[in-house]
Amino acid sequence: MPLLILTSLVWAFSYGLIKGQLTGIDSSAVAVMRLLCAAIIFLPFLKSKLIPPLNSWRLAIIGAVQFGIMYVLYLRAYTYLQAYEVVLFTIFTPVYVALLDAALEKHWDWRHLGAAVMSFFGAGIILWKQEPSSDIAIGFILMQFSNLCFAAGQIAWRRERLRIPDLKEKHVFGLLYIGALIAALIASLFTTNWLQLQVSWPQLGVIFYLGVIASGLGFFWWNLGATRVNTGTLAVMNNAKIPVGIVVSLLFFNESTNGLKLLLSGLIMFAAIALAENWFGRKTTQTEN
Repeated sequence: MPLLILTSLVWAFSYGLIKGQLTGIDSSAVAVMRLLCAAIIFLPFLKSKLIPPLNSWRLAIIGAVQFGIMYVLYLRAYTYLQAYEVVLFTIFTPVYVALLDAALEKHWDWRHLGAAVMSFFGAGIILWKQEPSSDIAIGFILMQFSNLCFAAGQIAWRRERLRIPDLKEKHVFGLLYIGALIAALIASLFTTNWLQLQVSWPQLGVIFYLGVIASGLGFFWWNLGATRVNTGTLAVMNNAKIPVGIVVSLLFFNESTNGLKLLLSGLIMFAAIALAENWFGRKTTQTEN
């Protein structure tokens, strides 16, 4: 769980930076540049000769879905939504994580699903506002497909990781970024005019930070942490970044929020994690997956 918390802290800065600094740049181009930075960081560690071909293909496909397609849809949503609305519509991700895992395992763990639903309401309390933007329907649809991609990638990575236990994560993770980069490049062929693309130096700095830290290290830490917790906790942590993001916005981006809602949201998130981890239930000697 510490890695998931650390990643949530890193990602908390992303929403304000994207909406405040990268507006006007084609979303597919931003995705390509971010994922290129991430790939460059991890390619030197890639041990491609030690990875069976079938596993290599699966890892690349996982990366294409979880990071590539997800990013293109997620960044496109900023065209139609305010930053808080983007954050709001990520609250469905924990439910998707729990449902997809249950479908694949053919076993419904109601404690994990309950924790995911609790995190949904915990995030919704702090984020919901009464005046949605006019393009909210398009943005909502984009975000739900993005959420599904990110949720599916997390579950697929957890399962694929079990198939290659002898290899360290850093030795295979470059394949995920290669797959993601290819997916984003294909999308950019339909949306980006690379010859007329204009990016300022400050914007390049933001993209570099987002690519190396938020994407490169952030996704690595997140997927590494995803293999160390049960499905319920993973589902909840997908929304734990939301109150953290609100606190960061208050401290660094001069935004405001309802303090009581923030406190209530945090308490519900804590209760959801406690439920997922069974902190107050009977002790078990077996780790749940």
